[in-house]
Amino acid sequence: MKKALVAAVLLGSSVSASAVAPGGPGCGWGNMVFEGKSGLPVHLIATIVNGTSYNKTFGMTTGTNGCDTSGALTYGGQSLLAMNGVLEEVAMDMAAGEGEALTALSVSMGIPAEDRSHFNTVMHDNFSAIFSSEEVTAGDVMESISAVMQSDEKLAKYI
Repeated sequence: MKKALVAAVLLGSSVSASAVAPGGPGCGWGNMVFEGKSGLPVHLIATIVNGTSYNKTFGMTTGTNGCDTSGALTYGGQSLLAMNGVLEEVAMDMAAGEGEALTALSVSMGIPAEDRSHFNTVMHDNFSAIFSSEEVTAGDVMESISAVMQSDEKLAKYI
């Protein structure tokens, strides 16, 4: 049950996680047609227009349709670890050096099966640096995990 819950949270967050303005603000025919409008229904319709006609993809590839891919993508959503107790489960698994939440974290970070055991060991060995206080936030944890991974020769390529 615990495994299914963690998997559902990871899958749900990966589906809902998207970059802000891929292709740039105003990219695609949906944005052109509904320019100046606001609200959830209009945004959904514009997204459907852009997605079903693939004009946004075409625009990003060709530099047309108001699309520009030179800027960096950003994400304004909530960290995966901040969701409904996932941070606590990751902390417990990391302290133990194994577990479903730690495996789910490594999968969500794109670490292949052959390097997950090493990931678990490195995270376990650096637990006190990653969870440096009881007040640590999900953002702090992710920054610390990234720093630890960057300092490890085998894991650095996944950052």
